[in-house]
Amino acid sequence: MPDTVNGRQRVLAYMKEHDISRAQLATMYGMNKQDVSDYLSGRKRTPAASRLIITLIKDFGIPYERK
Repeated sequence: MPDTVNGRQRVLAYMKEHDISRAQLATMYGMNKQDVSDYLSGRKRTPAASRLIITLIKDFGIPYERK
């Protein structure tokens, strides 16, 4: 599974820009807040973590390149 450091950084920047909390993401995606926090921090690097990062990038339309 590829490393998701760049994707996690982009998701976290997007969340900060749009004032989205980890608890809100957990609620939106029906997940446990601690899992979301672990995935976004990189503490858990599992296929499920990678899937969440990819899903968030797609769902929020986070661009690959900063404009």
